[in-house]
Amino acid sequence: MATARFPGKTADVAAANWSVPAPLCVNGTRWILYLLEECVDNVWEYCSVVIGLISMLCFLLSTLPQVYEAYRNGKVEEAMSFGFLFFLFSGDLTSFAGCYLTSQLPIQVVTVVFYIFTDLILISQFLYYKIKNSSSRKSPVLKWLCLMWCGAATLVLLALPKLIMDNSTTLNTQSPTHSKSVQITGYICGYLASVFYLSSRFPQLYKNFQRQSTEGTSYMLFALAMMGNGTYGLSVIVVLPALRDSKKTFIIKHLAWLIGSLGVLILDFLVTAQFILYRKNKSVKSSKLLSVPEVEPLLCEEEELTVL
Repeated sequence: MATARFPGKTADVAAANWSVPAPLCVNGTRWILYLLEECVDNVWEYCSVVIGLISMLCFLLSTLPQVYEAYRNGKVEEAMSFGFLFFLFSGDLTSFAGCYLTSQLPIQVVTVVFYIFTDLILISQFLYYKIKNSSSRKSPVLKWLCLMWCGAATLVLLALPKLIMDNSTTLNTQSPTHSKSVQITGYICGYLASVFYLSSRFPQLYKNFQRQSTEGTSYMLFALAMMGNGTYGLSVIVVLPALRDSKKTFIIKHLAWLIGSLGVLILDFLVTAQFILYRKNKSVKSSKLLSVPEVEPLLCEEEELTVL
């Protein structure tokens, strides 16, 4: 989600094609310069980049446990809210649009594409088990919905590589004015993505409350998302002492992604509380069932004696 930690090839780089070339990075860390095209020459920025990469890794791995959990129990439609999946997919799709429009680094674009890919798997699993476990399995509406979704998902997966290739080839031909307007549109997409990410947790919170259970949902999905959002916020805070430019401008530039990350982090604490609460309720219910005395065999024996 939080892919705006690294500024990438934004309008400033596009404008450099029309002006004096930027100075070379002499004292920067080589692997960061090669991987992220970012000049890091002090410990604060170095720590920020490493923490930012950890954040990316957490987000990359977050949905995989839920994919396995859905495959294992086969009841994902009962545990997961479709609203949660829809808003999560919308947030990742809007985040991809923001990265594409602002010409972010290839590693960021590939990361967001992976998010979209895992979202497509989760939604496909939801629809598959919804049809499989539905009492009205022969409903043509559900079948057509599944077919339409598979077709749309295929088109998205085919279109994304083409968009990435076109974006990389047209990067150096943009004028500064056009790049600035596109960058603003990209930041608007960033705010929209934050709204989608924040909205995604509420349907799942309500679903868990309605069921009074979190069974069928992998907690690692939310735990890794919390780690990703927390480390992203930390990566932004750590770099502040090393900034040469205005700290206020830096915060404003990353505000959309900060709101999304820290806001979702707070909501994920509520989801964590639900996991703890409903697990305790489940253990209490199971202990009560174990403590019930076996009365039925005694009653059966008394009935046999009366017959004799």
